[in-house]
Amino acid sequence: MTTRTVLFVGRLLFGLLTLAAVGTQLAVHVGMGYDVWNFFSYFTNLSNIFAAVVLLASGYGIRAGTWPSELEETIRGMATVAMAVVGLVFGALLSGEDLGSLLPWVNVVLHYLIPVVMVADWLFQPPRATIVVKHIWYWLLYPVAYLLYSLIRGAFVDWYAYWFIDPARAGGWGGVLAFALGISLGFLVVSVALLRLGNKLKRRADDEDEALWSEVAGGSGSP
Repeated sequence: MTTRTVLFVGRLLFGLLTLAAVGTQLAVHVGMGYDVWNFFSYFTNLSNIFAAVVLLASGYGIRAGTWPSELEETIRGMATVAMAVVGLVFGALLSGEDLGSLLPWVNVVLHYLIPVVMVADWLFQPPRATIVVKHIWYWLLYPVAYLLYSLIRGAFVDWYAYWFIDPARAGGWGGVLAFALGISLGFLVVSVALLRLGNKLKRRADDEDEALWSEVAGGSGSP
């Protein structure tokens, strides 16, 4: 089995598994009469959907024999960083919390398996484009936008997805700020680590890519 096949099959299967896990939990959520908007206000759910789309899209790119663009690799990096932090934050701040209606197998997929899969995929097939410091700032836009959305919405509906961004449970706004800064630092550290590893490691499918594109160019008469 070639590296390209492993990547295609792996991304397809894990992307579909992620969507199945999120969809199953959504059905449970709705069945219990919970607010759908709240469901899609969890960073975990949003990030897993994001990761699933990235896995399926990048898997399709491999199947189609296209090289990922700098934008596509930047988006893949954003999803990878987000999922890595999902795993770290869950382990550090949420693993001991009452998870309510969250199904055990869904919990394993969303909080443990997919974070590992996304990081492993990044290390196994690092980005073709060179990642530079400016890309880190792009990666941080997503969590910053999520935090602002959560705080603004929470102030209006008095509901927060996580206790550490709820002023009533985090020790006031000072506590929220402290947790936000700490998690932001985590995002930055993870981003720098993935940037350096992504630029240092060799892409496993490079030789196959070169052979494929040589065939395409030769067949089409392109230089």
